[in-house]
Formats: sequence, C-alpha cells, structure tokens
Amino acid sequence: MARSSPRGGCGCLPLVLLTIFVALYTQFQGGTGGQRRIERSVIDGGNPRRPPADGDLPEYVIDQTGRVQDSFGTGFAVDRRGRWLTAQHVVDGCDRLGLALGPGQAEQSFRVVESASADAALIEDGLPAPEALPLASRVPPVGSVGYHMGFPGGRPAVVESRLIGSANALRGEGGRAEPTLAWAEEARFPEFDTTLSGISGGPTLDADGRVVGVNSAGSDRRGRVLTTRPDALRMLAGSAGGAARPIAGPGDAIQRFERWLANGTIRQIYCDVD
Repeated sequence: MARSSPRGGCGCLPLVLLTIFVALYTQFQGGTGGQRRIERSVIDGGNPRRPPADGDLPEYVIDQTGRVQDSFGTGFAVDRRGRWLTAQHVVDGCDRLGLALGPGQAEQSFRVVESASADAALIEDGLPAPEALPLASRVPPVGSVGYHMGFPGGRPAVVESRLIGSANALRGEGGRAEPTLAWAEEARFPEFDTTLSGISGGPTLDADGRVVGVNSAGSDRRGRVLTTRPDALRMLAGSAGGAARPIAGPGDAIQRFERWLANGTIRQIYCDVD
C-alpha cells in the first residue's frame, strides 16, 4: 500500500506463510520468456457522472518515490468469470502480472483496464472465482464502519475503521487530485504494528456487506486509510457482484475473509518488473 501524509475484537486469523516472491519471479521469467506484453486500456476519463475533485476537502499526498520494483498487492473477484478489481498502482508498470495460486505459484493475466481518475484497475482475464463481491452504489454516511481486507506485509488481515469523509489524494507533490475516501483505523485483526503495504487493491466493505472502495493508501503511522469511491469501481466493473449480506461485526467480517481466502475469491496479486 502506498504511504500517505495529510495536508491541512475477535480471534486471530490463521497464520499463513509469506509467499516467496523469488519463486514467482523465476516462474514468470521462465514461463513467458518476455514474449507477451500486458494489454492496457483506460476508462472513466472525465465522465460527467463522476464528482470532480473538491478544493475545499482535506488533501493527502501519496508518496510514490521508488515504486518501480517487484511488489505484491491484493485483488478480489467481481464476477465468477475471471474479472478482478485491484488498485491501479498495484498493476502500474508491471511487465508480468499474476494472481496467486499458492506459495510460489501464480496464474498470469494480460488484460487490464485502468481508471483515469481513481486508483482502481480491472483485470479482465483472471482466474474464475466461486463467489463475487457486491459493489455499493453510493458512499456510506460519515461514521460508518469499514472492513479493509488484504495482505499487509504478505499476511492476511482485516482492518476495522470508521469513515471520516471525502478527501482528495495527490499522487506526489503537485499531482492531480483524485476524489477519495478517508477512514480512521480502529482495530487490526490480527494485531500488528507494521505498514499496511500489500493491502492495496483489497476490498473495503461496509456494514451492509458491499464493497465501498478499493484500498489505496495508508499513513506512515497508524491512523488513516484511503480508498477509492464506489462510483469509480462501478464505472470499471458495472453492477457485477453477488448478493449482499449485512456484516454483524468484526468477527463476522473475519469469518467471511477467511472463507474468501480459502475459496479464492480474494487473492494476492504479483507484479514483476524487468
């Protein structure tokens, strides 16, 4: 997860071994020989239904220095045919892109649609999934609970937060403002004090059980999480997704995350750079 800086309880998840990136790198290099390139397209540029950046909102500068390197993030299925949402910065600059199958194994993808005005991207040729996460149609009220899911530091975790409100994200000093949502952390399951790097691209669900954003950035210190807005996701993926079911608290969110990990509805995404 990219780092940002502002301007202006339940049991633990089961331990999962950190995937060995070197093995994936070797697999990518040997599997394609560098012959096929990722096909990229862009959507959502200047759409009139999309709210413009508001100069009166709080701004968060996202540090992207030195980001062109092998890395990993999170993705989640929005239908059962192989379409996955993630953060745009997770797939940006990748020479090879893969969805995790298991430790040291990944299935490559080659077709990506990126948002021109949000940190969101759609992988169109990913692995089939047994479930699809439902997408919200509107921003939840301020103070709403959010459950951020993904692989911070390469290990599965859920972060509980409360919505502060709308904000602007700036990709570097002087960068273009992107409408975003800012959340205040309340708890981490399991508890950890390291960076949220790796949770980028994972879903943020509200109490209704709908995805209201893609995890985009976190502050250097514990406290803030930035996500995309739900309208940006629907512009990319349409109204795809399964049926929503309310989340009854952190314990319920953790159980769902564990199920989605087990059945492959949420997976790690690997980016390999030459």
